[in-house]
Amino acid sequence: MTTTPPDLPAWIAETVARQRAGHGLDGVFYRDETIHRLDVERIWRRSWLFAGHACEAPAPGDYFVVDVEDDSIVVIRGDDGRINAFHNVCRHRGSRLLDVERGRAGKIVCPYHQWVYGRDGRLMSCRGMHEGIDRSQLGLVPAPVVDFEGLVFVSLAEEPPDIEAAREALAPMIRPQGLARARVARSIDYDVRANWKIVWENNRECYHCNVNHPEYIRANFDHYNTDDTTDSVRGAIDEATRRSTARWRERGLDVTHRRAGMATFPEGDCWFAVNRTPLVEGWVTESLDGRRVGPLMGDYDDADVGTLRVRTLPNMWNHSSCDHGVTTRLLPAGPRHTRVRVTWLVDADAVEGKDYDLERLLPFWQRTSEQDWELCERVQRGVLSSAYRPGPFSTHKEYNVDGFVRWYLRRLAGPEAPGGTG
Repeated sequence: MTTTPPDLPAWIAETVARQRAGHGLDGVFYRDETIHRLDVERIWRRSWLFAGHACEAPAPGDYFVVDVEDDSIVVIRGDDGRINAFHNVCRHRGSRLLDVERGRAGKIVCPYHQWVYGRDGRLMSCRGMHEGIDRSQLGLVPAPVVDFEGLVFVSLAEEPPDIEAAREALAPMIRPQGLARARVARSIDYDVRANWKIVWENNRECYHCNVNHPEYIRANFDHYNTDDTTDSVRGAIDEATRRSTARWRERGLDVTHRRAGMATFPEGDCWFAVNRTPLVEGWVTESLDGRRVGPLMGDYDDADVGTLRVRTLPNMWNHSSCDHGVTTRLLPAGPRHTRVRVTWLVDADAVEGKDYDLERLLPFWQRTSEQDWELCERVQRGVLSSAYRPGPFSTHKEYNVDGFVRWYLRRLAGPEAPGGTG
């Protein structure tokens, strides 16, 4: 639950005050336990967090558990078909209720004293307790939860940030993808030995892509920037935009990112972003050869839909093509570790071995993700060095990293924190 965080310790406030505009963070932000606890209190416990996919709990009683440091949330499909979320804590003596990460529960039974809760969180029985106990006041503690077209977000805050702007921006863009009518083809979990901010910073630039992501750069344009977009590349982007604009509008879609480089995010205090971007000529999906690896998803009746890209701070990004979507979820695990889950989604009716094969579905994003995790771990090892000094960001290629650092400092230290673009 959200608590009022303590004042920023003087030494942290002084470190924030020394932050140079247009430069990376001091190494202490990636290794210190006190700063990590402040990250949890001021960012993770105050934000909307991506929990998982609604299709992971398709029937009443289906549930999955999300652990955010010391907090644990049960996301469960209620008897009325809606997604509910509750803190995974018995109201009697505080025992954790569900240890199995996913499953189906007719009722939620505390293993300690067998208090029994319904799928709606109501306390149904508490045998052995005195007469007159008011069971209506002892239901599971609810957690705010929303379902954006199949993407489930929860909050640890009693009064989370307003969600309507995000709903209005994300839901119409996500709806044609059919993530609410999908199934999980595969999930892979990683323990990335790097601070969560390093993982986000890596995601917010493609400066490293040309050398480190051979699969990704064959399909996408965003590794080009203002310093290296040649006339021929600019012409290819313009042609892809023109072609896509003409074809997509007939189906109610639009090109929302039309230039070289990555779409700008974050901007100011905004924690969410979404865009649809053309792929390179000859690619209709993010696969190794650009050819489809599964049936069309959602409302699509043509493979030429580019990629739908969704990002929500502090813990999710998604790339979705015509035939599959790939979601990456981050969860903090101390100052030097991040738990990452990468999930591949396909149409709900797709059958493995008939409609798609994992050998073709997984490699594009599995390789790209694992390449990134190795890079992040190298950065983590480097910033632990006493010789590390934050370097300047490239204004051509790292504008989004600069934006992320400024977003982070505002969340950590308040709106007067330094770190503007210099």
